[in-house]
Amino acid sequence: MGGFFFSLRKEIDTEWIFTDGSYVRCHQHASGARRGEDRAIGQSRGGATTKIHLSCDADGYPLNFKITGGEVHDSQVAGELIEMIGQADYFIADKGYDSESIRDKARSHNMIPVVPKRKNAKQPNPEFDSYLYKLRHLVENMFARLKHFRSIATRYEKLARNFKSIPYLACTIIHCKMNDSTRPSDILNLSRL
Repeated sequence: MGGFFFSLRKEIDTEWIFTDGSYVRCHQHASGARRGEDRAIGQSRGGATTKIHLSCDADGYPLNFKITGGEVHDSQVAGELIEMIGQADYFIADKGYDSESIRDKARSHNMIPVVPKRKNAKQPNPEFDSYLYKLRHLVENMFARLKHFRSIATRYEKLARNFKSIPYLACTIIHCKMNDSTRPSDILNLSRL
């Protein structure tokens, strides 16, 4: 599914890759799916939630994402996101990704991990670049743009595959607005799919 939507983008700047996760509240009608189907709805302190794990390029545009239940920690999905990204110069994330296994995974894909250590860490962090870490607001801004879409801000779909199609569509609209050659009428036709 994502291959089609992300094939519409033109150029991506993979010098810096920013990764983070954000919660989406599930509406009460999102429950009750048939057993055996993937729902990606988890129980957390905030109730029924879904989590979007997103990677952005150096310009702040979405590269790829993964949908999980709200109880899944960011570090559990980091390896899959790094695999989806493929290759980049820097992998920038917050303290939730502070793990040597995540750093090693990033290094194996020729990325320099810029992840701050937790305050109780005893080992030094020579790869940490405070300037690049300050640019991490780009992924937060992308979450803010995605949550302008009502179907993303509050999840109404029962199945994970149905909910996943909405962020793909939203990312496509964001990428189409980025491309100069796209007319507003093309974006409207895309949103009616």
